[in-house]
Amino acid sequence: MKVCGFSFIRNAVKYSFPVVESVKSILPVCDKFIMSVGESEDNTLDLIQSIDSDKLEIIHSVWDDRLRKGGEVLAIETNKAFDAIPEEYDWAFYIQADEIVHEKFLDPINEAMERYLGQPKVDGLLFEYLHFYGTFRYIADSRSWYRKEIRVVRNDKNIRSFRDAQGFRKSGKKLRVKALDAFIYHYGWVKHPKIMRDKALNNRRYWHPDENIESETFKQFHREQFDFTKIDSIQEFDGDHPAVIRDMIKKMNWDIKLDIHKKQFNLRDKLLHWYEKQTGKRLFEYRNYILIN
Repeated sequence: MKVCGFSFIRNAVKYSFPVVESVKSILPVCDKFIMSVGESEDNTLDLIQSIDSDKLEIIHSVWDDRLRKGGEVLAIETNKAFDAIPEEYDWAFYIQADEIVHEKFLDPINEAMERYLGQPKVDGLLFEYLHFYGTFRYIADSRSWYRKEIRVVRNDKNIRSFRDAQGFRKSGKKLRVKALDAFIYHYGWVKHPKIMRDKALNNRRYWHPDENIESETFKQFHREQFDFTKIDSIQEFDGDHPAVIRDMIKKMNWDIKLDIHKKQFNLRDKLLHWYEKQTGKRLFEYRNYILIN
């Protein structure tokens, strides 16, 4: 079995992406890693080149900044990295630049790839998610955050990144996947409030290019700092973080205190949130995959 990791990145330094930690977190289960580096306004390329591994291969990309609808440019950049994986590799392990895998999950992930290698009906592997928010102390826990997503797929070029690079499709159809008891730790919302404001404002141009500049949402992203209190529900994280990111946690130079008891829901979402907490089931959940039992 041969496994190739893949990802893409642009302006990692400017927007404080933990991309080095992201790559390092899955390198132990990869025989190769393809990183597509877009033209950046900082020293992103130097940062990626600092990863000391002969598994790493860097390809260079120019993003099409005219693509400003539904985040489609992110899917295009994902496909560029995926397409660079040689056909000799069986599995492709996708990791976004703000996602990290805890080392305790590496053996189960590797075992699952071995187990399903000879089962062609399995297109990929489905991961659980933890979405950290504000600091490394909080996780977002409402239904507005996706709970599961595909991060390992077969090296089949009929598989394409879907919409804004959240998931995948095979010949236009949802992938058939096996669920893993393994988590992706998503740190995309853990940044200094000023950097978070800048990143959020930059991201909006890929999803909301025609946004009304007089809208309250637009004005929020133009404030001096991002307002992390505008969150419907959070809880405290009581586990341990992956080893690769612990140095970054020690160097954190901001603090945000959020009220875990404050819930900002309408009546419908309040009831759905309560039901999920009581049962562990999410009603009316969108599934970007077909789960194989």
